[in-house]
Amino acid sequence: MTKVKESMALINQFRDERNWRQFHNEKDLAISISLEANELLEIFQWRTAAEAKVDQEHLKEEIADVLIYAYMMADNLGFDIDEIIAEKLVKNAIKYPVATSKGKKG
Repeated sequence: MTKVKESMALINQFRDERNWRQFHNEKDLAISISLEANELLEIFQWRTAAEAKVDQEHLKEEIADVLIYAYMMADNLGFDIDEIIAEKLVKNAIKYPVATSKGKKG
C-alpha cells in the first residue's frame, strides 16, 4: 500500500467512525477546501513570508486540512491521487516548457 493509500485509509477511518460521510459530498468538500485554503492564507495576512513561516504548527495544521478535504474529494470521485498529479504535471510541462519558463514567475 502506498503512503497516499495509507493516508486515505486513515482519513476514511476517522470520517467513518464519526458517521460524517453523509456530509462529505463533492460540493461541500470543494467549499471546505476553499475555506481551509483561506485559513492557510490568513496566516500570511499582514506579515512577511518570513514572519508567517515562524508559525510552523499552524501552517502544518492548515495544510493538512486542505489536503484531507482534497483527498476525500478525490476518493469520492474515484480518482487516484498519484495518477492525477502525474497527469497534471505532464500537462504543465507542455504548457510551461523549460525553454520558455525557466526563471520566470509562473
